[in-house]
Amino acid sequence: MCCTLPTLRDPWAQLRLAHVPTHPCRSYLLSPSHTTCSLPSATTLPDVSISHRRTVSKNTGLTCPFAGNCKVNKAQRRHCPACRLQKCLDAGMKKEMILSAEALVQRRAKQAQRRAQWAPVQLSKGQQELVQTLLGAHARHVGTMFDQFVQFRPPAHLFIHHQRLPIPVPALPLLKHFAEVNTFMVQQVIKFTKDLPLFRSLPMEDQISLLKGAAVEICHIALNTTFCLQTRNFLCGPLCYALEDGVHVGFQEEFLELLFRFHATLRRLQLQEPEYVLMAAMALFSPDRPGVTRREEIDRLQEVMALTLQSYIKGQPPRPRDRFLYAKLLGLLAELRSINNAYGYQIQHIQGLSAMMPLLQEICS
Repeated sequence: MCCTLPTLRDPWAQLRLAHVPTHPCRSYLLSPSHTTCSLPSATTLPDVSISHRRTVSKNTGLTCPFAGNCKVNKAQRRHCPACRLQKCLDAGMKKEMILSAEALVQRRAKQAQRRAQWAPVQLSKGQQELVQTLLGAHARHVGTMFDQFVQFRPPAHLFIHHQRLPIPVPALPLLKHFAEVNTFMVQQVIKFTKDLPLFRSLPMEDQISLLKGAAVEICHIALNTTFCLQTRNFLCGPLCYALEDGVHVGFQEEFLELLFRFHATLRRLQLQEPEYVLMAAMALFSPDRPGVTRREEIDRLQEVMALTLQSYIKGQPPRPRDRFLYAKLLGLLAELRSINNAYGYQIQHIQGLSAMMPLLQEICS
């Protein structure tokens, strides 16, 4: 067989077929050997048999014993190499476009390199231990904290099975519940960070600076696991928090829409738990936080977290939304930094809220 067209496994095959002129080998859909030929229309077919390459490279003259009248089809294509080659040339194949042995080796090397780029990446032993440490601390202190929100005197309308009525909600009980819940989340995040040996190895001043900068960001990264894309609510155990609840507390609606849009974008990425905790660790080890002294060491730790996250993503099976996933997460971390700054401004301007949660007030100051 002389030439084949792209197989059906090629997603662009049908598009290319529409622009390929009639070729004597159109019916030959399977070929064990491949090289390249070119038609006059500059359309390139990906297959020419090895026999043609050998014939052209060795300048071997082929002669047909039947005066060049052999029928070349799927059943008889191997009977006469001379007619087979001539029919390809008549269809527009150019001898100079047939790859040499050296060019073929280079092409196969490039193909192998592309396949290697998409091959799953295995985490190193150190990276695996890091992920397990983060997951263990997260499970002990953060993973179950949302089910405990019900302990902080929630108003009745927050329960999932409660029918929300179009009547004003008392602001004070909701404000107290919000203050207690946020204080509890920050306390759990502090416990989470204190359970990380790499974090404990830093000076106390740097630990405080990193926590003040990242506590709210880590809270929102963890809270994203409770966000429902269908209802755009946070489902925390038996409780359901809507955007309207934030408005009743005193947050500006524009800020809340920005916050909910962030959570919707992050939730659509369908992250796994290791990706969530590594993202939280990158937010924690940010060397540009105010008051940090060992910036180079913290920068190195953040790089370790970033490389581990990147390797973990590459090692997972393809997912619908994993194209440029690592880059998207970096962009969301930058967006979360802006949300963190705006959140601190909102806390300062909600009347009575700062006095109800001095811990969060200290963090946001």
